[in-house]
Amino acid sequence: MRDWTTLRERYLCDKLPIRLGGLAANLARIKSFSNHPDHRDVVESLLNESKFFIEWTTPDAELELQVELVSLQIQLARWQLKWVDIWSDPIQRSAVAKEAEVWSERVLKMSGLLFLLFMILPGNVPFFF
Repeated sequence: MRDWTTLRERYLCDKLPIRLGGLAANLARIKSFSNHPDHRDVVESLLNESKFFIEWTTPDAELELQVELVSLQIQLARWQLKWVDIWSDPIQRSAVAKEAEVWSERVLKMSGLLFLLFMILPGNVPFFF
């Protein structure tokens, strides 16, 4: 069982953009790990952790971002409710992976980290990772 208190304390040490970047990374991991049927427990754990990340981040966000994060949290909860069925069906699992990828990109964009990265590169040369 995870020590959620320690994780929360560590997570809240970061500024909002970094926290959002961590959430985006989790969503990208959900997409990536969904490609293999043996990763069900790992993906389910990432879903749960991501819901906590949202819960801990939302109070520090502006209203518009709060609305987006709550929408994402509801989606994660819906997936969890049907997790066994979703995971056992490759088509549904693929759809979840794709939606997690879309959410990852949205959250990363909302974080502003890509803009910050662009601004610190010499000559403002676009860099994508």
